[in-house]
Amino acid sequence: MENKKEMRNWLDAFKLNHPFVIAGPCSAETEEQVLKIAHELKNSDVSVFRAGIWKPRTRPGGFEGIGEIGLKWLKKAKEETGLLMGTEVATAAHCKLALEYDIDVLWVGARTTANPFAVQEIADTLAGTDKIVLVKNPVNPDMALWLGGVERLHMAGIKNLGVIHRGFSTYEKTKYRNIPEWQIAIELQNKFPDLPLIIDPSHITGNRNMILEVTQEALDLNYDGMIIETHNDPDNAWSDAAQQVTPDALKQILKDLKIRKVSGDSDFENKMTKLRANIDVLDTNLLELLGKRMKVADEIGQVKKENNVAVLQNSRWNEIQEKMVAEGAKKGLSAEFITKLFKSIHQESIEHQEKIING
Repeated sequence: MENKKEMRNWLDAFKLNHPFVIAGPCSAETEEQVLKIAHELKNSDVSVFRAGIWKPRTRPGGFEGIGEIGLKWLKKAKEETGLLMGTEVATAAHCKLALEYDIDVLWVGARTTANPFAVQEIADTLAGTDKIVLVKNPVNPDMALWLGGVERLHMAGIKNLGVIHRGFSTYEKTKYRNIPEWQIAIELQNKFPDLPLIIDPSHITGNRNMILEVTQEALDLNYDGMIIETHNDPDNAWSDAAQQVTPDALKQILKDLKIRKVSGDSDFENKMTKLRANIDVLDTNLLELLGKRMKVADEIGQVKKENNVAVLQNSRWNEIQEKMVAEGAKKGLSAEFITKLFKSIHQESIEHQEKIING
Protein backbone atom coordinates (compact mmCIF):
# COMPACT_ATOMS: atom_id res chain seq x y z
CA MET A 1 0.00 0.00 0.00
CA GLU A 2 1.51 3.32 -1.07
CA ASN A 3 1.26 6.69 0.64
CA LYS A 4 0.84 5.18 4.08
CA LYS A 5 1.50 8.59 5.66
CA GLU A 6 -1.82 9.82 4.25
CA MET A 7 -3.61 7.29 6.41
CA ARG A 8 -4.32 8.75 9.82
CA ASN A 9 -4.90 6.84 13.02
CA TRP A 10 -8.42 8.02 13.79
CA LEU A 11 -8.25 6.34 17.21
CA ASP A 12 -6.08 9.17 18.48
CA ALA A 13 -9.05 11.54 18.25
CA PHE A 14 -10.97 9.51 20.84
CA LYS A 15 -8.27 10.13 23.47
CA LEU A 16 -9.17 6.89 25.26
CA ASN A 17 -7.33 5.45 28.25
CA HIS A 18 -8.61 1.98 27.38
CA PRO A 19 -9.00 -0.16 24.23
CA PHE A 20 -11.55 0.93 21.65
CA VAL A 21 -14.84 -0.95 22.12
CA ILE A 22 -17.66 -1.57 19.64
CA ALA A 23 -20.61 -3.49 21.09
CA GLY A 24 -24.25 -4.26 20.43
CA PRO A 25 -26.47 -7.02 19.08
CA CYS A 26 -25.63 -9.19 16.11
CA SER A 27 -28.94 -8.09 14.61
CA ALA A 28 -31.30 -5.21 15.22
CA GLU A 29 -34.60 -6.96 15.99
CA THR A 30 -37.00 -4.37 17.37
CA GLU A 31 -36.81 -0.71 18.26
CA GLU A 32 -37.29 -1.60 21.92
CA GLN A 33 -34.40 -4.09 21.83
CA VAL A 34 -32.02 -1.64 20.15
CA LEU A 35 -32.79 1.21 22.54
CA LYS A 36 -32.66 -0.99 25.63
CA ILE A 37 -29.20 -2.37 24.82
CA ALA A 38 -27.87 1.04 23.78
CA HIS A 39 -28.97 2.62 27.06
CA GLU A 40 -27.39 -0.23 29.04
CA LEU A 41 -24.08 0.37 27.25
CA LYS A 42 -23.95 4.17 27.27
CA ASN A 43 -22.23 4.45 30.66
CA SER A 44 -19.41 2.03 29.89
CA ASP A 45 -16.18 1.86 27.88
CA VAL A 46 -18.20 1.32 24.70
CA SER A 47 -17.59 4.05 22.10
CA VAL A 48 -19.63 2.62 19.23
CA PHE A 49 -22.97 0.84 19.36
CA ARG A 50 -23.28 -1.78 16.63
CA ALA A 51 -26.27 -3.62 15.22
CA GLY A 52 -26.63 -5.74 12.10
CA ILE A 53 -29.17 -4.27 9.68
CA TRP A 54 -28.48 -6.58 6.76
CA LYS A 55 -27.39 -10.15 7.59
CA PRO A 56 -25.81 -12.30 4.86
CA ARG A 57 -26.90 -15.91 5.22
CA THR A 58 -25.29 -18.93 3.59
CA ARG A 59 -28.64 -20.46 2.68
CA PRO A 60 -32.00 -18.81 1.92
CA GLY A 61 -34.82 -18.85 4.40
CA GLY A 62 -32.94 -17.50 7.40
CA PHE A 63 -33.29 -14.09 9.02
CA GLU A 64 -31.48 -11.65 6.71
CA GLY A 65 -31.86 -8.48 8.72
CA ILE A 66 -34.57 -5.97 9.47
CA GLY A 67 -33.54 -3.54 6.71
CA GLU A 68 -33.78 0.24 6.50
CA ILE A 69 -36.15 0.63 9.44
CA GLY A 70 -33.33 -0.54 11.69
CA LEU A 71 -31.28 2.49 10.66
CA LYS A 72 -34.05 4.71 12.04
CA TRP A 73 -33.70 2.87 15.36
CA LEU A 74 -29.93 3.43 15.35
CA LYS A 75 -30.43 7.12 14.66
CA LYS A 76 -32.79 7.35 17.62
CA ALA A 77 -30.35 5.41 19.82
CA LYS A 78 -27.63 7.89 18.92
CA GLU A 79 -29.84 10.84 19.81
CA GLU A 80 -30.77 9.32 23.17
CA THR A 81 -27.38 7.95 24.27
CA GLY A 82 -24.72 9.96 22.46
CA LEU A 83 -23.01 6.76 21.34
CA LEU A 84 -21.64 6.54 17.82
CA MET A 85 -23.45 4.04 15.59
CA GLY A 86 -21.98 1.29 13.43
CA THR A 87 -23.17 -1.44 11.07
CA GLU A 88 -21.99 -3.77 8.31
CA VAL A 89 -22.47 -2.88 4.64
CA ALA A 90 -22.25 -5.20 1.65
CA THR A 91 -23.59 -3.21 -1.31
CA ALA A 92 -23.68 0.31 -2.71
CA ALA A 93 -27.33 0.55 -1.66
CA HIS A 94 -26.40 -0.30 1.94
CA CYS A 95 -23.72 2.39 1.90
CA LYS A 96 -26.04 5.07 0.55
CA LEU A 97 -28.63 4.35 3.23
CA ALA A 98 -26.02 4.23 6.00
CA LEU A 99 -24.72 7.64 4.93
CA GLU A 100 -28.26 9.00 4.68
CA TYR A 101 -28.89 8.00 8.31
CA ASP A 102 -25.49 9.33 9.41
CA ILE A 103 -24.04 6.01 10.60
CA ASP A 104 -20.58 6.75 11.99
CA VAL A 105 -18.74 3.45 11.51
CA LEU A 106 -19.18 1.09 8.56
CA TRP A 107 -17.45 -2.22 8.01
CA VAL A 108 -17.11 -4.60 5.13
CA GLY A 109 -17.98 -8.16 6.15
CA ALA A 110 -15.86 -11.26 5.59
CA ARG A 111 -17.93 -12.56 2.68
CA THR A 112 -17.84 -9.17 0.96
CA THR A 113 -14.10 -8.70 1.48
CA ALA A 114 -13.62 -11.93 -0.49
CA ASN A 115 -15.22 -10.26 -3.54
CA PRO A 116 -13.03 -7.47 -5.01
CA PHE A 117 -15.87 -6.31 -7.28
CA ALA A 118 -18.16 -5.77 -4.29
CA VAL A 119 -15.42 -3.97 -2.34
CA GLN A 120 -14.74 -1.68 -5.30
CA GLU A 121 -18.44 -0.86 -5.52
CA ILE A 122 -18.43 0.08 -1.83
CA ALA A 123 -15.25 2.14 -2.27
CA ASP A 124 -16.77 4.06 -5.17
CA THR A 125 -19.92 4.78 -3.16
CA LEU A 126 -18.04 5.90 -0.04
CA ALA A 127 -15.34 7.82 -1.92
CA GLY A 128 -13.96 10.70 0.13
CA THR A 129 -16.11 10.03 3.21
CA ASP A 130 -14.80 11.00 6.64
CA LYS A 131 -16.68 8.08 8.21
CA ILE A 132 -14.66 5.30 9.84
CA VAL A 133 -14.55 2.32 7.48
CA LEU A 134 -13.28 -1.05 8.66
CA VAL A 135 -12.49 -4.19 6.67
CA LYS A 136 -13.01 -7.65 8.11
CA ASN A 137 -10.61 -10.35 7.03
CA PRO A 138 -11.93 -12.53 4.18
CA VAL A 139 -13.42 -15.94 4.94
CA ASN A 140 -10.26 -17.72 3.79
CA PRO A 141 -6.75 -16.92 5.09
CA ASP A 142 -5.64 -14.65 2.25
CA MET A 143 -3.51 -11.69 3.32
CA ALA A 144 -3.44 -10.17 -0.18
CA LEU A 145 -7.23 -10.19 -0.41
CA TRP A 146 -7.56 -8.54 3.00
CA LEU A 147 -5.07 -5.81 2.18
CA GLY A 148 -6.58 -5.44 -1.27
CA GLY A 149 -9.86 -4.42 0.32
CA VAL A 150 -8.11 -1.76 2.41
CA GLU A 151 -6.19 -0.51 -0.62
CA ARG A 152 -9.34 -0.10 -2.72
CA LEU A 153 -10.92 2.03 0.01
CA HIS A 154 -7.71 4.03 0.51
CA MET A 155 -7.47 4.75 -3.21
CA ALA A 156 -11.04 6.12 -3.04
CA GLY A 157 -9.82 8.83 -0.67
CA ILE A 158 -11.06 7.22 2.53
CA LYS A 159 -8.53 8.01 5.26
CA ASN A 160 -10.21 6.72 8.43
CA LEU A 161 -9.54 3.05 7.82
CA GLY A 162 -9.02 0.03 10.03
CA VAL A 163 -9.27 -3.76 9.97
CA ILE A 164 -11.24 -6.33 11.95
CA HIS A 165 -9.79 -9.76 12.64
CA ARG A 166 -12.72 -12.21 12.84
CA GLY A 167 -10.90 -15.48 12.14
CA PHE A 168 -10.94 -17.81 9.15
CA SER A 169 -13.18 -20.67 8.11
CA THR A 170 -11.82 -24.22 8.21
CA TYR A 171 -13.08 -27.74 7.61
CA GLU A 172 -11.09 -28.91 10.62
CA LYS A 173 -12.88 -29.42 13.89
CA THR A 174 -11.41 -26.99 16.43
CA LYS A 175 -12.52 -25.20 19.56
CA TYR A 176 -13.08 -22.08 17.46
CA ARG A 177 -15.93 -21.23 15.14
CA ASN A 178 -13.34 -19.52 12.95
CA ILE A 179 -9.67 -20.25 13.62
CA PRO A 180 -7.70 -17.10 14.51
CA GLU A 181 -4.56 -17.71 12.42
CA TRP A 182 -2.97 -15.01 14.57
CA GLN A 183 0.18 -14.88 12.44
CA ILE A 184 -1.76 -13.38 9.51
CA ALA A 185 -3.07 -10.46 11.57
CA ILE A 186 0.37 -9.99 13.14
CA GLU A 187 1.98 -9.82 9.71
CA LEU A 188 -0.56 -7.20 8.65
CA GLN A 189 0.06 -5.25 11.86
CA ASN A 190 3.82 -5.33 11.31
CA LYS A 191 3.44 -4.02 7.75
CA PHE A 192 0.99 -1.25 8.67
CA PRO A 193 1.43 -0.36 12.36
CA ASP A 194 -0.73 2.78 12.02
CA LEU A 195 -3.73 0.82 10.72
CA PRO A 196 -6.03 0.20 13.72
CA LEU A 197 -6.50 -3.52 14.35
CA ILE A 198 -9.69 -4.69 16.08
CA ILE A 199 -10.45 -8.19 17.33
CA ASP A 200 -13.85 -9.84 16.79
CA PRO A 201 -13.85 -12.57 19.46
CA SER A 202 -17.56 -13.25 18.93
CA HIS A 203 -17.05 -14.65 15.43
CA ILE A 204 -13.71 -16.28 16.23
CA THR A 205 -15.10 -18.27 19.14
CA GLY A 206 -18.79 -18.68 18.40
CA ASN A 207 -18.99 -19.18 22.16
CA ARG A 208 -19.62 -16.45 24.72
CA ASN A 209 -17.56 -18.32 27.33
CA MET A 210 -14.38 -17.85 25.29
CA ILE A 211 -14.76 -14.12 24.60
CA LEU A 212 -12.51 -12.99 27.46
CA GLU A 213 -9.74 -15.48 26.62
CA VAL A 214 -9.48 -14.50 22.95
CA THR A 215 -9.82 -10.77 23.62
CA GLN A 216 -7.04 -10.91 26.20
CA GLU A 217 -4.76 -12.70 23.73
CA ALA A 218 -5.46 -9.99 21.16
CA LEU A 219 -4.68 -7.18 23.61
CA ASP A 220 -1.43 -8.97 24.52
CA LEU A 221 -0.60 -8.73 20.81
CA ASN A 222 -1.19 -4.96 20.82
CA TYR A 223 -4.58 -4.93 19.13
CA ASP A 224 -6.28 -1.55 19.38
CA GLY A 225 -9.78 -2.63 20.32
CA MET A 226 -12.60 -5.12 20.09
CA ILE A 227 -16.05 -5.62 18.59
CA ILE A 228 -18.22 -7.82 20.83
CA GLU A 229 -21.78 -8.88 20.10
CA THR A 230 -23.98 -7.86 23.05
CA HIS A 231 -27.67 -8.64 23.52
CA ASN A 232 -30.11 -8.10 26.38
CA ASP A 233 -31.48 -11.66 25.91
CA PRO A 234 -28.73 -13.63 24.09
CA ASP A 235 -30.35 -17.06 24.28
CA ASN A 236 -33.36 -15.78 22.36
CA ALA A 237 -31.45 -13.66 19.84
CA TRP A 238 -32.63 -13.90 16.24
CA SER A 239 -29.08 -14.68 15.05
CA ASP A 240 -25.82 -16.05 16.54
CA ALA A 241 -27.30 -16.58 20.00
CA ALA A 242 -24.42 -18.67 21.37
CA GLN A 243 -21.76 -16.01 20.87
CA GLN A 244 -23.56 -12.98 22.30
CA VAL A 245 -23.12 -11.70 25.86
CA THR A 246 -25.35 -9.53 28.02
CA PRO A 247 -24.43 -5.88 28.69
CA ASP A 248 -23.52 -6.80 32.27
CA ALA A 249 -21.34 -9.68 31.06
CA LEU A 250 -19.61 -7.32 28.64
CA LYS A 251 -18.87 -4.83 31.40
CA GLN A 252 -17.38 -7.64 33.50
CA ILE A 253 -15.22 -8.76 30.57
CA LEU A 254 -13.94 -5.21 30.11
CA LYS A 255 -13.21 -5.07 33.83
CA ASP A 256 -11.36 -8.40 33.82
CA LEU A 257 -9.18 -7.62 30.83
CA LYS A 258 -5.57 -6.89 31.70
CA ILE A 259 -4.03 -4.01 29.83
CA ARG A 260 -0.36 -4.95 29.64
CA LYS A 261 2.03 -2.13 30.37
CA VAL A 262 5.77 -2.07 29.88
CA SER A 263 7.96 -0.37 32.43
CA GLY A 264 9.21 3.00 31.26
CA ASP A 265 8.92 4.42 27.77
CA SER A 266 11.89 2.60 26.30
CA ASP A 267 11.51 1.88 22.60
CA PHE A 268 13.56 -1.26 23.23
CA GLU A 269 11.11 -2.55 25.83
CA ASN A 270 8.11 -1.84 23.62
CA LYS A 271 9.63 -3.73 20.71
CA MET A 272 10.60 -6.66 22.92
CA THR A 273 7.10 -6.93 24.37
CA LYS A 274 5.55 -7.10 20.92
CA LEU A 275 8.11 -9.56 19.56
CA ARG A 276 7.70 -11.85 22.56
CA ALA A 277 3.94 -11.85 22.09
CA ASN A 278 4.52 -12.86 18.46
CA ILE A 279 6.78 -15.69 19.63
CA ASP A 280 4.04 -16.90 22.00
CA VAL A 281 1.59 -17.17 19.12
CA LEU A 282 4.07 -19.00 16.91
CA ASP A 283 4.94 -21.42 19.72
CA THR A 284 1.26 -22.21 20.16
CA ASN A 285 0.97 -22.86 16.43
CA LEU A 286 4.00 -25.19 16.61
CA LEU A 287 2.36 -27.21 19.38
CA GLU A 288 -0.88 -27.47 17.42
CA LEU A 289 1.02 -28.74 14.37
CA LEU A 290 2.96 -31.26 16.46
CA GLY A 291 -0.30 -32.47 17.98
CA LYS A 292 -1.73 -33.00 14.48
CA ARG A 293 1.44 -34.82 13.42
CA MET A 294 1.17 -37.22 16.36
CA LYS A 295 -2.44 -38.00 15.45
CA VAL A 296 -1.22 -39.04 12.00
CA ALA A 297 1.51 -41.12 13.67
CA ASP A 298 -1.22 -42.82 15.70
CA GLU A 299 -3.06 -43.70 12.49
CA ILE A 300 0.16 -45.09 11.02
CA GLY A 301 0.63 -47.17 14.16
CA GLN A 302 -2.85 -48.64 13.74
CA VAL A 303 -2.16 -49.55 10.10
CA LYS A 304 1.14 -51.19 11.11
CA LYS A 305 -0.63 -53.15 13.82
CA GLU A 306 -3.28 -54.41 11.42
CA ASN A 307 -0.59 -55.52 8.96
CA ASN A 308 1.90 -56.84 11.56
CA VAL A 309 4.62 -54.36 10.49
CA ALA A 310 7.48 -53.24 12.74
CA VAL A 311 7.36 -49.74 14.19
CA LEU A 312 10.84 -48.64 13.14
CA GLN A 313 11.42 -48.24 9.42
CA ASN A 314 15.01 -47.02 9.05
CA SER A 315 14.85 -46.22 5.35
CA ARG A 316 11.84 -43.94 5.90
CA TRP A 317 13.49 -42.23 8.87
CA ASN A 318 16.72 -41.55 6.93
CA GLU A 319 14.69 -40.15 4.05
CA ILE A 320 12.84 -37.74 6.35
CA GLN A 321 16.02 -36.65 8.11
CA GLU A 322 17.87 -35.86 4.88
CA LYS A 323 14.91 -33.96 3.46
CA MET A 324 14.37 -31.87 6.59
CA VAL A 325 18.06 -30.97 6.93
CA ALA A 326 18.01 -29.71 3.33
CA GLU A 327 14.76 -27.74 3.85
CA GLY A 328 16.05 -26.33 7.13
CA ALA A 329 19.20 -25.03 5.46
CA LYS A 330 17.02 -22.97 3.09
CA LYS A 331 15.50 -21.29 6.14
CA GLY A 332 18.83 -20.60 7.87
CA LEU A 333 18.56 -23.51 10.33
CA SER A 334 21.63 -25.59 11.12
CA ALA A 335 21.82 -29.30 10.31
CA GLU A 336 22.63 -30.00 13.98
CA PHE A 337 19.46 -28.25 15.17
CA ILE A 338 17.22 -29.93 12.58
CA THR A 339 18.68 -33.35 13.38
CA LYS A 340 18.10 -32.95 17.11
CA LEU A 341 14.61 -31.58 16.58
CA PHE A 342 13.44 -34.34 14.26
CA LYS A 343 15.07 -37.06 16.34
CA SER A 344 12.92 -35.88 19.25
CA ILE A 345 9.81 -35.78 17.06
CA HIS A 346 10.62 -39.20 15.63
CA GLN A 347 11.12 -40.68 19.10
CA GLU A 348 7.75 -39.32 20.24
CA SER A 349 6.12 -40.82 17.13
CA ILE A 350 7.71 -44.22 17.86
CA GLU A 351 6.41 -44.15 21.44
CA HIS A 352 2.91 -43.31 20.20
CA GLN A 353 2.98 -46.19 17.72
CA GLU A 354 4.39 -48.66 20.23
CA LYS A 355 1.54 -47.94 22.62
CA ILE A 356 -0.95 -48.71 19.85
CA ILE A 357 0.80 -51.84 18.59
CA ASN A 358 1.28 -53.22 22.12
CA GLY A 359 -2.27 -52.43 23.08
